[in-house]
Amino acid sequence: MWLNEEQVIDSAIRGYRKTLLRSSPNHIVIDNLFNDAKLQQVIRVLQQEHNWQTQQHTYSALYVDNAKWQKTHKKQRFVQRDMWLRDGTSMNSADSNSALQFLAFLRSDEFLSLLSRIFRVVITDINVAEPSINTNYFRLTASDFVNLHADDSPGREVCMLLYLNKDWHSSCNRENNNGGELVFKGTDNNPITIAPLYNRCVLFDPASEGSEHWVNALTTQNSHQYRYNVTSWYWSE
Repeated sequence: MWLNEEQVIDSAIRGYRKTLLRSSPNHIVIDNLFNDAKLQQVIRVLQQEHNWQTQQHTYSALYVDNAKWQKTHKKQRFVQRDMWLRDGTSMNSADSNSALQFLAFLRSDEFLSLLSRIFRVVITDINVAEPSINTNYFRLTASDFVNLHADDSPGREVCMLLYLNKDWHSSCNRENNNGGELVFKGTDNNPITIAPLYNRCVLFDPASEGSEHWVNALTTQNSHQYRYNVTSWYWSE
């Protein structure tokens, strides 16, 4: 079982729903939603140096190659990060298999049903041409970035972020803070900052006011330290 059952009982769902409706942007933060032992297997796969590829987006084009990237002004670059290559993954170990299975679970009927209960809209992949490409692992280093952008798209109802960072430090003191926080633009000049702590799931409505967001730069001086997360997008009928 990928989900922690106590986090998805009816009373918990009602609580998520209330929080969602009262927040701006409409979002909820759920800690320990997923099974810790299974996520540990996933993390071991992500920590392997192979199966990662740099991904670069500009405000005018996605998946930009290096030649175009170098010609693009820095203010027009909004994403530089690594994307996990599931097609290059060896299936010879239980851990590797678990990483793929988790991505599949996040598009399963069970998980889509959970999102439907929380957001009270039918979440489905019936009209999504390639569901699998809308759920994947990503990592950031201190030199990477995710700048201000919106995830709204016709029919897109839910965006999910799940953080997979063990022993991540979050503090007002910069010296004890690894950075990498998700920041929603929010409303009335009140941005909302969420630390990327292990097994923390953020669900939000990308069409809600103030849902534009960015990621704070990593403050770690360790060039080999990564901020890992799953990003997943979901549509209605």
